[in-house]
Amino acid sequence: MTDLFPIIWSDFHFLRPQYLWGFVGVGVILILGLLSTRENARWKKHIAPHLRPFVISKGSLHIKIAIQFMLALGLTIGVLALAGPTWKKIEMPGQTLETPVVILLDLSQSMLAEDIQPSRLERAKFKITDFLNANPGARVALIGFAGTAHTIVPLTRDYKIIKSHIETLTPKVMPFRGSDLKSALILADSAMSTTSAPGTIVVFSDDYDESIFDWMKDYASNSKNSIAIMPMNTSTGADVPNYSGHGSLRYKGKNVHSALNAAVVSKLNSLENIQIHQLTLDKSDVDAMAKTIRMNLKFTEAPKKKENEWRDVGFLFIIPMAFILLLWFRKGWVVFSLFGMLSLTSCQQENSHFADLWFTKDYQGQRFMKKGDYAKAAKTYQDPLRQGVAYFKAGNYDEAIKAFNNDTTAMGAYNLGLAYFKNGDYAAAQMAFGIAVQLNPTMEEAQQNKHEMERLLNGMNEASLADAEEAAKEKKTAKTKENDSQEDFSGGGQKATKKDMEKERLSEMVNTEIQKAKELDEVPDDLSNSAVGDNSKVLLRKINDDPARFLMKKLEYQVKKNNIKPQNNEKPW
Repeated sequence: MTDLFPIIWSDFHFLRPQYLWGFVGVGVILILGLLSTRENARWKKHIAPHLRPFVISKGSLHIKIAIQFMLALGLTIGVLALAGPTWKKIEMPGQTLETPVVILLDLSQSMLAEDIQPSRLERAKFKITDFLNANPGARVALIGFAGTAHTIVPLTRDYKIIKSHIETLTPKVMPFRGSDLKSALILADSAMSTTSAPGTIVVFSDDYDESIFDWMKDYASNSKNSIAIMPMNTSTGADVPNYSGHGSLRYKGKNVHSALNAAVVSKLNSLENIQIHQLTLDKSDVDAMAKTIRMNLKFTEAPKKKENEWRDVGFLFIIPMAFILLLWFRKGWVVFSLFGMLSLTSCQQENSHFADLWFTKDYQGQRFMKKGDYAKAAKTYQDPLRQGVAYFKAGNYDEAIKAFNNDTTAMGAYNLGLAYFKNGDYAAAQMAFGIAVQLNPTMEEAQQNKHEMERLLNGMNEASLADAEEAAKEKKTAKTKENDSQEDFSGGGQKATKKDMEKERLSEMVNTEIQKAKELDEVPDDLSNSAVGDNSKVLLRKINDDPARFLMKKLEYQVKKNNIKPQNNEKPW
């Protein structure tokens, strides 16, 4: 504390000057307090004159006024403390975040199976988005793998970039079919080798067998990084869809059926640096992963880069405030000093903590419900069931889902199903209604809604198949429309001759010396021979804005540039 003095008035300022507006409140309280000290004799006429000396005990007016000024002085000191007075600088060393997290997303054909609705891959995308929204705090990279593994997004703290890429990921963007988790782990380890801090590999996949267990056991024992696995399939499993989208994939004359190998997953969970996270309906699974990562972030000191900070000395005002508060033990001080504050807060009972002195939070929420203010009622309720109902009536189904997830009763699961249905997630609604039936088999409403969801989902799948067949039929029967323009050579009608094309090409080169290029349909096999001599004079025409197509060509470029080839894989899908 001795280094704080003497005060350097030239450097004196407030860290939080907006709190100085508190002086307005201090002035209002002082005025109300002084008004309360005035003697009002109108009510005294109701007391018999001979009894007044025994009923009314007069106090000193000067003491009452002194109490109000002492109260104002104490509040003034409190406002100054909150404003954060300072005049002394301290040096804080800068820090650099080092902890890496790499997400491995399986993009093999089996991830399109629908034992997890709407599909394993879509549910994995939802979980990755929820994981990033939970803010793990670390630098995150995204790697997709099928027959080969590729870096989709390198380590970054801008989670929006990762979420924008997730939407376009399908098995069709991968250059090779298969499921090579080993290559993905090796690539993840290489991506995290830029830092000495331990990282976390988060795996979203449905392919775990004995061979991968032995390999991951050796990896976990020799690596500083930990692995978090979320299996994206069930024990019952499902048939793998065909590449054409119709029917199931067949291998050696049988339908390919993909199911969770519970024995291997259990053995993986027993390893020290590997943890299995079970898939849940809500976000609790990915929230737990994000919280674990956030609690173990590693930073490195950067002593060469230091930022000067100001030292908050508002704590020094505690001593005079404590002295003033000691006076409140004197007789009569509390009664006179609280009058002004109570009169100020009672005018805004609904917007302050004053109501907490008289009503419970649930009762206050019920009062808001009667007024029709469902949003405010939801924020006031503490009971998750009532809170969820309030959010549901307010139309905020995302928050209603969060609230109903905290209610473990059958009614809570039933309400959760209704919220999922309103939010458009019919598969999750079906699962929630199923949980409600398990908790209370006599709940007929839950059973009926569960069957309705099953019929609705089956109807949606049949409708999607019918739409696809109709679109294919229309494509086959479509006719080319004749082009009416005499200058547009892109459609039918007049054809461009070789002479016309040479003339247009010559005019282009003479006038601008800029060549017009277009997007290649395929990545050339020989990249060196396909390069243009002067790239500064090549104008790329506007191409089709398809992120999935762009990513597909990016991966093809990586394969041909680095001569990447898939490993021998017993599961070609």
